[in-house]
Amino acid sequence: MKYLSEYRDGKIARGLADSVKRAATQRWVLMEVCGGQTHTIVKQGIDELLAGAVEMIHGPGCPVCVTPLEQIDRALAIASRPEVIFTSFGDMLRVPGSEMDLFQVRSRGGDVRVVYSPLDALELARRNPDKEIVFFAVGFETTAPANAMAVWRARELGIENFSVLVSHVTVPPAMVALLESPDNRVQGFLAAGHVCTVMGWTEYEPLARKYEVPIVVTGFEPVDILEGILMAVKQLEEGRHEVENQYVRSVKRDGNRPAQEVVSKVFEVVDRQWRGLGNIPSSGLGLREEFAAYDAEPKFGVHTITAEESEECHAGEVLRGILKPNQCPAFGTKCIPENPLGAPMVSSEGACAAYYNYGRFRTPSESGA
Repeated sequence: MKYLSEYRDGKIARGLADSVKRAATQRWVLMEVCGGQTHTIVKQGIDELLAGAVEMIHGPGCPVCVTPLEQIDRALAIASRPEVIFTSFGDMLRVPGSEMDLFQVRSRGGDVRVVYSPLDALELARRNPDKEIVFFAVGFETTAPANAMAVWRARELGIENFSVLVSHVTVPPAMVALLESPDNRVQGFLAAGHVCTVMGWTEYEPLARKYEVPIVVTGFEPVDILEGILMAVKQLEEGRHEVENQYVRSVKRDGNRPAQEVVSKVFEVVDRQWRGLGNIPSSGLGLREEFAAYDAEPKFGVHTITAEESEECHAGEVLRGILKPNQCPAFGTKCIPENPLGAPMVSSEGACAAYYNYGRFRTPSESGA
């Protein structure tokens, strides 16, 4: 296959779906880790198509969604300061904090701007030496290289009015936390293709062996996902638990070494708080000591801010795969895109947003499936 349309070909997709159904002698439970995969699965109805053979559980693969409430509140506190131009990707602006979101900060006079790269924020700092420019560095390993490069360049150019509010998390420790949870039902994973484009898949191999789960690195188009599911089901049926790569057009075993190197020069592994999963040891990235001057948390004194998650919002159970979004009592009623209770309803990779946007308001039992 050479062209994108082939990865969306209905005939190929139906053939793969039929192959999954033929291969499965029981109903297997798989988790897709990436929110982009979740949106494709829900939009195309892949989970419904395979319902008798495979149950798809939506994992914590949306970096906006797993950013904890306390980190959102820290962002709001910084963005409200008159000397700050606060920059972020667009997904973060609608994520509710304890009392407001970044859009509301902007409506009250805060200088909050959407950028398309952390280097755009660095350029703002160069052009506005009388302002403090802060970039909200949220993401998995996928966005870490660009954020690391922005900090590296800031030091190299001697730009002192630039800093980052870091909320980077890494995927493998979250998978371990899910597998070791007493309510875990996951029997196999579709690993996030974009993360593995940067990191490769060697770090997944010990997980597959230790927990005896197949892990298939998978792309984001319907044919990618169906082929990844088929590969995982075949492993389960054969009693294998290996790491396989479906996303061969993008991912290599060792990943992107130059990207990994710039990340390791600027960031170090730290414990990190996740929305819905709590504190996961060694699951995040933080700035190394030599780059501490670019760390927005101590720079603006917000590192002591804490917050309690809303009891009305069941985002934690959704992110852990315990609940489907439409099983949350607030879904589609108290929690809608215009008035979200949590990040999964407003992020472009959030499972709740996928269910809402594609009309999944009823559970399978309610719809007669």
